[in-house]
Amino acid sequence: MKKNILVIPGDGIGQEVTIWGKKVLEKIGQKYGHEFSFDEAIMGHVAIEATGNPLPDETLEKAKSSDAILFGAIGHAKYDNDPSAKVRPEQGLLKIRKELGLYANLRPILLFDELLDASSLKPEVLKGTDILFFRELTGDVYFGEKNRSEDNNFASDLMNYNRYEVERIARKAYEAARTRSKKLCSVDKANVLETSRLWREVVQEIATEYPDVETEHMFIDNAAMQLVKNPKKFDVVLTANLFGDILTDEASQIAGSMGMLASASIGDGTGFFEPIHGSAHDIAGQNKANPLASILSVALMLDISFGLQDEAKEVTGAVAATLKAGWRTGDIANLNTPADKILGTQEMGAKVLEFIK
Repeated sequence: MKKNILVIPGDGIGQEVTIWGKKVLEKIGQKYGHEFSFDEAIMGHVAIEATGNPLPDETLEKAKSSDAILFGAIGHAKYDNDPSAKVRPEQGLLKIRKELGLYANLRPILLFDELLDASSLKPEVLKGTDILFFRELTGDVYFGEKNRSEDNNFASDLMNYNRYEVERIARKAYEAARTRSKKLCSVDKANVLETSRLWREVVQEIATEYPDVETEHMFIDNAAMQLVKNPKKFDVVLTANLFGDILTDEASQIAGSMGMLASASIGDGTGFFEPIHGSAHDIAGQNKANPLASILSVALMLDISFGLQDEAKEVTGAVAATLKAGWRTGDIANLNTPADKILGTQEMGAKVLEFIK
């Protein structure tokens, strides 16, 4: 197999962890006889500094011509502290999702038994948890019309959805549910929001096409509570852009750290694969970042974009073997972890490579 992969390191620790995602792809290519070629591009704060544009035209063109994209992270504290900034790193991420038609964000909450103690939740509550989130990615309040009054005393963001946007991600979620435990939970706020009432109506219609899948509807506030109370009750979770953003970050505590969670943004063409953690500038350049989420994003790429299930299992297995051997980065270590078992970004990435025999 020959595939062209675009690496966009982005900002902060994104530039450190994508190195190891790329190295794992190279090792898998060597072992299984695939030819992965790589190109690199800029996006986010680094792109603003270099060009004034968070998504330069050259980056977008490279993205459109690639078979898959490995992304790092985006953001910088200077924008967080300046709400009035007109050009922001996140604009690049929203635009590339729109331009590539990436309407479905898949976030598996994959729990490794070795990290049960890394979470703030009780191990007996967590054990056996396996959740796959489907977050709609190109609609909702993030893309609605935004206004602020001239006197700066009023602001509004329009929350909107089209029927087709709900239909297409619902079908992807139901197809995935068929391959798992045939259970799907759709999360909305239909008791208050008109967009959520449309969302629920459409999901109910799509559900009739999948009579073998058990469908449950849950309000967002209840879902947030149930996620930490009894995460094992969920399998496939389908939800809108804003709610999905919040729930999946909450779910990172189930896995012990954001540094363990991968994601895939897909549509009908090029897929976009990234860890869910942010740019974490407070630890950037210090060899402290956890590279495992970037490596697990590569496993998603191999599976979802390239259909290479065995290769994907090899990568996930190498991560599991690394953890089973006791190796940890600081974010997933606990008080009982020996100091000589706590590794930096580079050392942890190298350990995973050792387990890809």
